[in-house]
Parts: sequence; C-alpha cells; structure tokens
Amino acid sequence: MKKSVVTIFIFLIVIASAIAQTLPSKIANAFENFSKTEQLKYATLSFSVINAANGELIFGNNQNVGVAPASTLKTITSATAFALLGEDFTFKTEIAYTGEIIDGVLNGDLLIKGGGDPTLGNSRWDQTKKTQILNKILFSLQQKGIKSINGKVVAEVSDWDTQSLPIGWVWEDIGNYYGAGTSQLCWGENLFELSFTPGKVAGSEVKINNLNEVYPFLNISNELKTGENGSGDNVFAYSAPYTSEIFLRGTYGKDLRKEIGVSLPDPALAMAYDVANFLGKNGYQTNPSAAAKTSQKQKDLKPLVTITSPPLKEIIYWLNKKSINLFAEQLVRTIGWKFGKNASITEGVIATQKFWAAKGIDLASLNIVDGSGLSPQNRVTSLTMANILYQAKKENWFDVYFNSLPIYNNMHMKSGTIANVLAYAGYADFGGKQPLCFSLIINNYNGNTSSMRQKMFELLDSLK
Repeated sequence: MKKSVVTIFIFLIVIASAIAQTLPSKIANAFENFSKTEQLKYATLSFSVINAANGELIFGNNQNVGVAPASTLKTITSATAFALLGEDFTFKTEIAYTGEIIDGVLNGDLLIKGGGDPTLGNSRWDQTKKTQILNKILFSLQQKGIKSINGKVVAEVSDWDTQSLPIGWVWEDIGNYYGAGTSQLCWGENLFELSFTPGKVAGSEVKINNLNEVYPFLNISNELKTGENGSGDNVFAYSAPYTSEIFLRGTYGKDLRKEIGVSLPDPALAMAYDVANFLGKNGYQTNPSAAAKTSQKQKDLKPLVTITSPPLKEIIYWLNKKSINLFAEQLVRTIGWKFGKNASITEGVIATQKFWAAKGIDLASLNIVDGSGLSPQNRVTSLTMANILYQAKKENWFDVYFNSLPIYNNMHMKSGTIANVLAYAGYADFGGKQPLCFSLIINNYNGNTSSMRQKMFELLDSLK
C-alpha cells in the first residue's frame, strides 16, 4: 500500500514538472510565430505571463518596456479602488437648502452638493435613473412642507477643482461620450444623445432630429455630411469643458440608424437645469444656477435628503464590462480626495502610484496620467500590469474583481484600444492546472484591427 502511494506521488511530481517545462516553451513557440506577423513590422510588443499561484514569471518579452496600455489600465484603477475604498463603498449626494421656510416658501436656494457619484442620473440601475432622482428631490421638498422656492437650484461643486479632464486627452476624444469630463456632480454619465436623419445622397446635409431637446445653454454647430451606405458612424463632437459651443463634424452613414452620444461640457449645470425644470413642471418656480464654476462654498446648509450610489463592486462591474472612462476617472479623483491632498486627477494618480509602490511596484514602470487609459501619454510595462493582477488574486475582493472582467476568447480579460494600440490583460486557465495572469500590449501595429485582434487571440490560446 505504501509503495503504491509513493509511486503515485512520484508520478504526480513528474507530471507537474512536465507541465512546468512545456508551458513556457509552448508560449515561446506561439510568440515566435506571432512576432513574425507583418502587422507588427514597426510595432512595440510587451508580453508577460505570470504563474498566478506563486507570482513567478513564466514568459516575458519586452516585459519591462513601458507602452501605452489603453483601457487595460482600468484593471489597475479598479484594483486600486477596491483596495483603498472597499467593495461596499458608496458615494453620497446631499440635497439641502439655505435660508428660511416661511409659510411654505423657501426664501433661499436649493443646493445639490456633489459627492463624486458617477452613477447619478444613470440608466444602468433603476434607483439611479433621472426620473428616480428628480422624484426623490421633489418628495423631499414636499416632506419638508416647501411649496415654492424664492431662490435658485445651485450645483455645489466647490470641493473639486475645475480641471475636469486628465492630462493628454486628445481633441478628437473629449467632445464625444467616451471622453466626457469628470465632475463633483455627475449627471447621466455626463453625456446627452442626438438622433439624426441622413440625406438621400452622400455628401448632403444631415439633420438633427431632437435639436429642440438640447439644453438651451448649448449651441450646436452641425457640419455633418451624409456618408455612403455601410460607412457607419464617423461623427465627432468637438467641445471643451464649460463651453457652450459644440461642433459636429464627420459623416453619418446613409443607412445608419443610431443615436450618437455627446459629452456635456458642464454636467453640474445640466443637472441643476433639469432639477429646476422638473420642479417648475410640478409648481415650483425656480431657476438653475451656473454655480458649477464657483469656488465659494455654501454655508449653513440644512439637509433635505441624501442620495446614495450603488456599491463600488457594482460600479466597477460596469466600469470593466463596458469600459466606461468616466467611471475610472471619477474613481481616480475620489482616491485623490480620500487619500491625497485634493480631488484632482493628478493627486489620484499619485495616490495610486504610492499604493502600488508600497507593494513593491517600481514607480517608473507605472508612469500614468489618468485612470482609464484614454490618454496616449500613459506608459506601463506588461510585467507591472501582470504583477498587479497577481496581487489582486490574493485579496478578499478578488471574486467580484475577476467577475467584472469581460470574457473574450473564453478568457476573463480587459481589452484596450486607442489609435494603433491594442491590448489585453487578465487571467487564463482559472480553475485549471496552471492558472495564469497575463498582459499583452501592442503599440504601433499597422493594418486591420480585427485581423490583429484575431492573431492576439491565437497567441493567448497558448496559455490555455
């Protein structure tokens, strides 16, 4: 009996040794074939594969070369948020008032004090939808016996500075929905949608169907032209924070039928406007204030109601599943607010770097300027990203983190795409014999993105 047990034990050791010996060579052979791809002739590749059980490097190529990670940077931002804020952390938005209530009349202002909540007015949760938020504010006034307001609706955002955009975001991005700026008071993911009717021939004008529904403080210059059938969405919105001017340029396919998201230059003002407009329809005559730009804090606030966000674990689920840049940047600013000197993006980035430096990550390998990866100025090594994925595996919040990652090619991994950058980072063979953490980042590839992506999947198949 004892002899058979020894024999089985030796057999298992041999098998384990064979797996350990063959996996690196399997990956190396796949990588050699991959690196011969013509699309990579002028590209920079960084690829790291780590044993998720012990943190050992199984395969690396240019693993210490800093490259633009695109949205795979969100794996680091979300891990940092879980570690520092906790999976059950919630944002608070305070509804309050100033002045006095006399005979049902509020002689003062209605205040909406932002708490950095990225979900406020968001349709992804029932409790955060605009209608729910507006009705909650109305109900709080009725409960307090306020029947009219002799004042304004004020967006109170003086705790955050006015630099809503991270360093390095490009002009072609910041006017579009995915380039929406941050705010202490977010509203509907800080975007609004436009619907269009293209012309009958290519090159003709495109009509905006719902222009009358756009906020009255915004001026849209429509320079769109109709594109050929199959040309799709090539609509770009150009604007800047706190501006009233938005320019639409590019083409809208003749056979296209979709709404286009445009970023709100001043989301706090937009919310104040919507609240004032909603209250007006319900018998309260009041006006929105442009206090989103003030640096003066309101004093002597009297509370009405507190609006609480969904927990962080649900926010990060959507952040990673749908790669929502705004969510990532709001978390960075919140980290700066809670653990840095202020709520700036720069302070949030510094706090993020310090956190990982304390865990042995070289700061020079985590050279970042935002949390979403939209800035092309970010430089991260694939080894650092894989190491952070390994660190995350040891935490009690790992399960919700792991499940927030999208599934591509039958693997839990985050994708990343900006101009000539394609990347994937995540986990392979989880629950199998050899669980792995990996990061594969390509900068400056050429040719078709779909073709490049498929070749990357074939390389990552070697990890299974």
